Amino acid sequence: MVGFAGFLPATTSPTMSKDDSDAKSSLFTDEDDKELVALGYVPSFKREFTNLATVNLHFSVRKSIYLFASSWSVASVGGPSSVVWCWILGACMCFTLGASIAEVVSAFPTCGGLYTASASLTPKKHRARVGWLVGWLNILGQIAGVSSTEFGLSNMIWAAVVVGKGEDSVATTGQVVGLFAGLMVFHGVLNCLETRWLARLTSGFVFVNLGATFLIIICLLAKTPRSEMHPASYVFGSAGFINQTGLDGNPGWNNGIAFLIGLLSVQWTMTDYDATAHIAEEVKRAAYAAPSAIFIAVIGTGLIGWLFNIVLVLCSGALEDLPGASGNPVLTIMEMRLGKAGALTLWFFVCLTAFFVVQTALQATARTVYAFSRDHGLPDWGYFAHNSKKTGTPLRAIALSTFVSVLPGLLALASPIAANAIFALCAMALDSSYIIPIFLRRVFANHPEVMFKPGPFYMGEKLGTLANWMCILWVCFVCIIFSFPTVLPVTPQNMNYASVITCGVVFLAFAWYIAGAHRFYHGPQSNLHQLEKVARTESDPDAKTAVVA
Repeated sequence: MVGFAGFLPATTSPTMSKDDSDAKSSLFTDEDDKELVALGYVPSFKREFTNLATVNLHFSVRKSIYLFASSWSVASVGGPSSVVWCWILGACMCFTLGASIAEVVSAFPTCGGLYTASASLTPKKHRARVGWLVGWLNILGQIAGVSSTEFGLSNMIWAAVVVGKGEDSVATTGQVVGLFAGLMVFHGVLNCLETRWLARLTSGFVFVNLGATFLIIICLLAKTPRSEMHPASYVFGSAGFINQTGLDGNPGWNNGIAFLIGLLSVQWTMTDYDATAHIAEEVKRAAYAAPSAIFIAVIGTGLIGWLFNIVLVLCSGALEDLPGASGNPVLTIMEMRLGKAGALTLWFFVCLTAFFVVQTALQATARTVYAFSRDHGLPDWGYFAHNSKKTGTPLRAIALSTFVSVLPGLLALASPIAANAIFALCAMALDSSYIIPIFLRRVFANHPEVMFKPGPFYMGEKLGTLANWMCILWVCFVCIIFSFPTVLPVTPQNMNYASVITCGVVFLAFAWYIAGAHRFYHGPQSNLHQLEKVARTESDPDAKTAVVA
């Protein structure tokens, strides 16, 4: 396979020769498992995810219709037309990031994803520090994403209750948090299924996601009278640019910043690019399927999302009527055009899509925790790098990921501001963890200790270099936008804590590393010594795939 022949990356044991690697690879007949051994890791998962299931998983984790619904009010502070144009602008730039990530994932198809790749794309003296930084940014970003998505799902369900019961109905913080915690536990239990059942479950996700999106688009267009549709000048032109960043008559941001805040919706939707990378050890033909899923899903989400936003603006009615009693502008638009019964029927599928998002995101998070524990990135002596022999899934990592994901939501009982601050970590932390390996790949392209060899998904040197640097500059730019409060004047309630929390995570991670973590964490480590277990059980084919990491 292109990109792996003769390649023994820095993640392998420093004392292991290529001949040793080839000898250990010979214990396996599956080409994917051989490639994983060449990357320095024992195959510990069953490869049950087909190409279709992998693409479906990545479409599901893209959040699409769920995040359109949950972030539209924030993204539209620059006016409806800013949402439309910022979406397609952001989607085009996100395409360069998705393609760049796919290229790296194709070369390093392990469940560590970009964390493992980042440490392999830097010289040895920097490897541990880079791996530590990217690992923690990625894990905590994913946990914040899982928690905030589940919390958003709880709010969406209660918004439907408010619409169903009438405007006098109000959901308390306790009710929202209680439903959130129950859903989070249910998702944790669901993730404990065997890999083959997870793959089958995932195979249907995309049809609900895309089906619900197109059904809402068709229904809104069909039920909105032509005379009540906004003109093109409102959807695409200056008539739809309405600066709403000033509260209570106070001056807000200037028009340029107000417009750029519209980028938040697409950037939040397009997080978790590396979700399929984290299940790469469960995917058939991972070096092909995982990057292809990223590439296809980013293009599909970008185009479908743009169409969805155009239709929403077209059918949105009077701007002053939004977000409405439910607190959700998309639900209000649907109720306005489809009636209460029609809106709630379709809203069920929007909530179902959010349910699938959490399911797949938690699966990816647990695999990242598993990989980080496998490399001794957690002070657990490898306890969470354990696969159940019965299910073939990392039950301990799933339990830990679920437990930690519950905590930010519970924090809302004491301080909603603090909970929202942690939720804000998601996009900035994840995007930062994505561009680090891409940046390292270009900076150390010719370094003798790196020796990057592209996988099957490869854009070529010229196009790849252009896409890599474009996405690096873009992420640096949007991280600045992520740091702005969306409205003025700034209060503790509307302050944007994303940059503070992200910088705090980086500071605490390195403080811990300097204080003691450097003693047990030395970057991604090979665990090929465990192949002795495979050799002892070679007569039992089923035991090979249940090696406990």
